[in-house]
Amino acid sequence: MTRSGNVIQEKSFKFALDIIGLCKELKARKEFEISRQLLRAGTSIGANVEEGIAAYSKKDFMHKMSIASKEGRETNYWLRLVKASNLVEVPDQYFSDINEINSILTSIVKTTSESLK
Repeated sequence: MTRSGNVIQEKSFKFALDIIGLCKELKARKEFEISRQLLRAGTSIGANVEEGIAAYSKKDFMHKMSIASKEGRETNYWLRLVKASNLVEVPDQYFSDINEINSILTSIVKTTSESLK
């Protein structure tokens, strides 16, 4: 677990761990394609946040956080699809977590964008 005190870094890392667990359940039910899509999107959020933290400029930081935000929205789509299709149980907490992550990322992108003007 990260110990940086960076909220989005910590939340996206924890969320990625949760997504890995959910994807294990999907794979156990032989839902490989959806599992792959969800795993890629759900873990990409944190990976892009990490890249953003190491950005060489504000513009680069905003770009990485924008990608993380898009991956977050895609993850929300896959979670909704898994839940609606009853492939496995998706705890409501996953939706609370991804909505919070998406809100934080939207705020980061908006604030950074305004500072670049």
